[in-house]
Amino acid sequence: MSAQSRVRKAPSAWRRWRTSRPFWGGLLVSLSGAEILLAVKAPLPVVLHVGMQGLVGYLVPVVLLLCGILLLTNPAQRLFYSTIAAVLTLASWATSNLGGFFLGLILGLLGSALAFAWTPDGRPKTERKTTQATPAPDTGAETEVDDPEVNATMPSHHAGPDESAG
Repeated sequence: MSAQSRVRKAPSAWRRWRTSRPFWGGLLVSLSGAEILLAVKAPLPVVLHVGMQGLVGYLVPVVLLLCGILLLTNPAQRLFYSTIAAVLTLASWATSNLGGFFLGLILGLLGSALAFAWTPDGRPKTERKTTQATPAPDTGAETEVDDPEVNATMPSHHAGPDESAG
């Protein structure tokens, strides 16, 4: 394989990888975790809200960053990771300088919403249901059921051996 053909195939391979996962949601959640983590380490005169500066102040953005990475690497579990990311983003309001001076809070909520709403083939669920589940054409013929009680109450449209003779 020549170098030119690899260069031409690289954008399409990148596009396939990117569209097969909630890329923008995972990226925004990761950026949110990184921004909140940097805001926790801000100097004291810059800090607006001290919050719980202990372990939780560092744990929330680290787990948020991990959720963003997991959204990119394991898209099958996107609902779980995006829900955890949304809860942690809201928790960062109290634990990490007002959610990273509002920027991390907005990025995290937007990214978790994008990841939660992402569908594998890019179409809304209503469109997928109409194209996949098409009803069988109605031929107008009624089918008989094996239950004799049901058959006795259903009208018969074909003549039996006794009805055709007379």
